[in-house]
Amino acid sequence: MTKKQKITIVGAGIVGASIAYNLSKENQNVTLVECHSKAGYGVTEKSFAWINPSGRVPNNFQHLYDESLAEYHVLEKEIPELKVDWNGALTWGNLTSINKSHVKKITRQQISELEPHLKEYPEEALYAYKEGAVDPNVLTNLLVKIAEENGVNILFDTKVTQIKKEGTKVVGIHTSKGYIESDVIVLATGTALPELCKPLGLDIPIESSPSIIIRMKSPKKLIHTLISNSRFEARQLSDYTLIAAEDYLDENGENGPEAIGKRAFETLRSDLEEGEHLELESIKVGMRPMPKDGYPIVGFHDQIKGLYLAVMHSAITLSPVISRLVAKEIVDNVQLEELESCRISRFYPLNDKSLIDK
Repeated sequence: MTKKQKITIVGAGIVGASIAYNLSKENQNVTLVECHSKAGYGVTEKSFAWINPSGRVPNNFQHLYDESLAEYHVLEKEIPELKVDWNGALTWGNLTSINKSHVKKITRQQISELEPHLKEYPEEALYAYKEGAVDPNVLTNLLVKIAEENGVNILFDTKVTQIKKEGTKVVGIHTSKGYIESDVIVLATGTALPELCKPLGLDIPIESSPSIIIRMKSPKKLIHTLISNSRFEARQLSDYTLIAAEDYLDENGENGPEAIGKRAFETLRSDLEEGEHLELESIKVGMRPMPKDGYPIVGFHDQIKGLYLAVMHSAITLSPVISRLVAKEIVDNVQLEELESCRISRFYPLNDKSLIDK
């Protein structure tokens, strides 16, 4: 039998929650540590939460995106309370950038049938009919709840102050509530990950990528799919809540989040039938963790034994499929071929013995 390990996961956003959920199915001693008072408090709650595998990605990452939709359907079966909106995604403007089997071109008439509340319609659009979206807060909290029911120890309001190592191996973490002995430490802390690793002498190539989420009260369901075009990117979070996503440009002024959010709100009020009844609820900035090349960093660090890194964009799309693989790697102490493209060693090729030997 595999030895029961003491596994500590730091961070209860969608990534940490997904890993805790998958590890909770195994015979392990798992603790999930979160500095806030609830799960998903950071960037997760400010996510647009589009399950979107349609963009072009390098071939060595493609399989993870290809498996993401199927993994969500598995998750739905495992968690009956989970509700995924599978109404698809509509995009228009650039109709040549996507080449996926579940994406098709549709006509103006078909667009109007899908979205009867638009005031104006393009001649054609791309319809990703298998894609979906979730409520990121609901999903994350469901994962944590089930993990806890399966025996995971959940510690909220607990800040990690230091990762302790002996020689080249991690042995535990110091927190605001005491020391936790650990055989494996999983860092799923998003943009905070580089700072945690710095005292260990590790440089983790992750940057903060801000985005803006605008939340509105809606009189009824005004958008049925997820719509992304040059004027707005929006969807219904629920029948009475509509959210929009915008790019972050500047800290304040005309290009600050507040101004951008209000403009997005006014665009939706003018572009949707009955849009005048929308009410602005909040404008928030989420700091997405963005690896230097834009793709996931996942796996044991090759310099410090027992230290496992898990950071990615888009976490909503990739967390279910990647976390299942992560759990297997940790429990079985293996390196899976499916995650080889995600290793941090790709940023430091000179440290890769196989490259040096060549």
